[in-house]
Amino acid sequence: MDRLQRRALLVLQMVHELHKQGYQLLRIAPGMSASGCHWRCAVTQRANIRRDNGAMLADYGAPAAVHYTTGQEDAYFGWTDAQEDDAPELARKFTERLPEVVDGAFGDDWAYAGWYARMLGYAERGMFPVAYADWWEPPNPRFLPLWGHESDLPMPPPGDAEPEEEAL
Repeated sequence: MDRLQRRALLVLQMVHELHKQGYQLLRIAPGMSASGCHWRCAVTQRANIRRDNGAMLADYGAPAAVHYTTGQEDAYFGWTDAQEDDAPELARKFTERLPEVVDGAFGDDWAYAGWYARMLGYAERGMFPVAYADWWEPPNPRFLPLWGHESDLPMPPPGDAEPEEEAL
């Protein structure tokens, strides 16, 4: 696993730590940058994840959504003091520094937490989830694509948000 993948994995492990602490209403929306060079991951509440796609944000700019990209390297979420942190320490900083994300995210969502544990197993083998990329054809709607790999990972459970209507 290369340096960027290790950093991406740490973000996913941080969310898993938060799930174990009872913040199971936190969700991820993973994707690729337009160039295809960097993996992106938004962390948000289930209320900001689309009902028609459990891995897509309803509102990218919502106050309850924070974004990480491997282009940030080890400045997770823009933090300059997290270079040596492990997943539990990142989770601690996340709850302290991002109350707008964690407030309202405490609660049970065992279907998502179970799916997330399965997805994390893929990521630990270098297969990261990708819900969007500018440069590919729409994937099989039954499976969440994996960065550089064929996928048999089912889509995550749906979120609570209605998708935005297309402009006419």
